[in-house]
Amino acid sequence: MNYSNPANLAIIACPGGEVFADEVISALKKSHRRNFENTAAEMAKRYGMENGAVIRQINFINDAVSPAHHLPGSPDKFRLPHFKVPARFTIFANGEVKAEIMESIRGKDIYIIQDVENRYPVNFSGGDVKKVLTVNDHLMTVLVTVDAAKQAGAERVTVVLPIYPYARQHKTKGREGLTASRVGKILEGLGVNRIITLDIHSRDIVNSFDRMRLENLHASYQIIRTLSKMEGVLCDDFVVVSPDTGAVDRNKFYATALKKPLALLYKERDYSRVSKDALENNISEIKLLGNVEGKTVFMADDMLGTGGTLLKGMRLLKDNGAGKVICSISLPLFSGDAISYFDEAYRQGLFYRIIGTNAIYQEEVLRREWYISVNIATLFAQTISRLHQQLSLSSLLDNREIIERLLTADRCDGNRSAASNSD
Repeated sequence: MNYSNPANLAIIACPGGEVFADEVISALKKSHRRNFENTAAEMAKRYGMENGAVIRQINFINDAVSPAHHLPGSPDKFRLPHFKVPARFTIFANGEVKAEIMESIRGKDIYIIQDVENRYPVNFSGGDVKKVLTVNDHLMTVLVTVDAAKQAGAERVTVVLPIYPYARQHKTKGREGLTASRVGKILEGLGVNRIITLDIHSRDIVNSFDRMRLENLHASYQIIRTLSKMEGVLCDDFVVVSPDTGAVDRNKFYATALKKPLALLYKERDYSRVSKDALENNISEIKLLGNVEGKTVFMADDMLGTGGTLLKGMRLLKDNGAGKVICSISLPLFSGDAISYFDEAYRQGLFYRIIGTNAIYQEEVLRREWYISVNIATLFAQTISRLHQQLSLSSLLDNREIIERLLTADRCDGNRSAASNSD
């Protein structure tokens, strides 16, 4: 059984993270109902009680333990928590942001959700003001919201950042700052207990903090499930290609899970040049180590900014005889004019599909034929639920077993289908 009082769990959505927070809350409600029903059924069986009597008893205990946060509704039925705490965000003429929490959160387990890469207009002052924010604006909104939650007496504060800000500034070359670490230190100094993020750019960041925990989730299960549904893709002539040396571990994971060979694109960079867009970047040379001729190619990367390095890699793969080229991106930023460059590359036949997650709010790219969006809200909802209940995250952080079960089920379904067709 994994069930605890949901009245103590609350989510605050910052303006940029409103859409993702609503998706997480929807998944959280489904998960909570399932946990509640399973717990009630197991307890009824164990103690020889009627299911309705067990439900009433659970509701009684929840209300007795947290009388200040009891859920409304009949004590004889499942009571659906709302989870979301109303908050009002105000932006002033000089750019300052204020967060106001509109109901008591004293003693609660608070999860603050923000998408720092949301580049679409977001609401302030109850929707009276709409404004496009920068990464820095979004980050400042997180800081004032954390401060408001701590001032309001939250027992524990977790910040949910599907994309970790400044993650690419994780190492120094000369007189540079370790800004990725500094962002976390600032949150830690404010009293944040934990950060939940997706496919962080460097593992070094995870170990940068003294007291705060960082949970680094992976969308590999959702991406492999999408691949398995694409007809004729996971065939014998399939190869996983790492787009650079930094992504070798990630792509080795996919190659091992899919039981496919692994190749590598090796890139030389000229760090005296600054990458401006997909056409002007600092890659001076790129080489392919491995064979892709006539094969379906799959590449996985954590982040897509301007997309220039990925487009160069795609062109080299096609020049070396690759068939379909499919890429997965955990954090699809599509900065600047990246979408138009990928439109042109698709027309030229350089790639077949790009699989991205909804970790970053997008509108324009979702209308593209070549783009597939996978929903990771359930992954984050499961993580929040388990953390609230003090349960292990092992099966979410290391998901090789559920991927193996998925692929085994798909192979069995394929064998049954083939046998049926032969009959």
